[in-house]
Amino acid sequence: MTSHIMPTYGRLPVTFTKGEGAWLWDENNKRYLDALSGIAVCNLGHAHPAIHEALCKQSKTLLHTSNLYNIEVQEQLATKLCQLSGMDNVFFGNSGAEANEAAIKIARLYGHNKNITNPVVLVMQKSFHGRTMGTLSATGNPIIQDGFSPLLEGFVHVSYNDTHAIEIAIQQNPNIVAVLVEPIQGEGGVNIPAPDYLTQIRKLCDQHDLLMMLDEVQTGIGRTGAWFAFQHNNITPDVCTLAKALGNGVPIGACMAKGKAATLLTAGKHGSTFGGNPLVCSVALAVLNTIENENLCQQAADKGDAIQQAFTEQLKNNKHVLEVRNKGMMIGIQLDAPCTELVAIALAEGLLINVTGATTIRLLPPLIINKEQIELLVSKLSVLVNCHTQQ
Repeated sequence: MTSHIMPTYGRLPVTFTKGEGAWLWDENNKRYLDALSGIAVCNLGHAHPAIHEALCKQSKTLLHTSNLYNIEVQEQLATKLCQLSGMDNVFFGNSGAEANEAAIKIARLYGHNKNITNPVVLVMQKSFHGRTMGTLSATGNPIIQDGFSPLLEGFVHVSYNDTHAIEIAIQQNPNIVAVLVEPIQGEGGVNIPAPDYLTQIRKLCDQHDLLMMLDEVQTGIGRTGAWFAFQHNNITPDVCTLAKALGNGVPIGACMAKGKAATLLTAGKHGSTFGGNPLVCSVALAVLNTIENENLCQQAADKGDAIQQAFTEQLKNNKHVLEVRNKGMMIGIQLDAPCTELVAIALAEGLLINVTGATTIRLLPPLIINKEQIELLVSKLSVLVNCHTQQ
């Protein structure tokens, strides 16, 4: 059958028809353990009662009015996010890319207010910030940028997890006004930096009067074992972007700002037709309340460490496994060779995983995954990895 969908995805040969918790079922009623959560989106798993209730309740009253008017539940969500994060205010969009576009615009406004004609944002190699022209230009991956030149000016890339490189770039380019960085690089290969990396960036930004901007689209909302990954370092950024797990599948993005960054986007400077409408904000508020009530941030920390330790034990004798690393429920199994074919092999065995950076198996299980499902994930995937690497 001819598809009328643009071929922008290399889709796997499966169609899911329903889900519950950490499980998905396809059109043949075959069951799959979801260890990817829709790419770090469904932290509460599938068909969670709190999400169902929020969707149904809000859809019965009001879906959309536009941001020409006050939206009470949007105010409630913004207040909750600021209470949890220590930030001052929030702009709501529809995706992570839109949240990062807002952050880039904040950085440019900040630079122009300092009389810098051509402000520059410092970004990292192997980073991923989105596929709009602004976020694509900020992304540090030439492969996904290929074919889209000319890219936007105003970005300088340096090595990730290298504060010395940041310091040199700042010294060499007086137009740098902000540092945009992922606390953990997800698409780049589950790259976890040194424990003091963010702390050192915060110090450099303070020293040189730059905005520290964190892309927490993948790491935020409990994924790493804290509400936000920056909280592991006991710091606060000037800008922090969110999406993915904030809506548990309902499209929403958020750009949070603090202090000098919080006053830059004023009326007429930015906007979104759908951003922060009553439906998505009601769901996002239900997500936050559920994670808080069920103590899922701590559970993510504990379960993530347990998964990492279990894989390390199961794969300790496999010389092709270089490392099993994690921060909460963001887990990477590093192999010594490309392993993208493992995605299809695991799918055939009823397991949903991802490979990123060509050689890293990326696992992003829902935070609600239970002990028996963890044991199944570890045992099944360990067998697949051992069989694959010994061929």
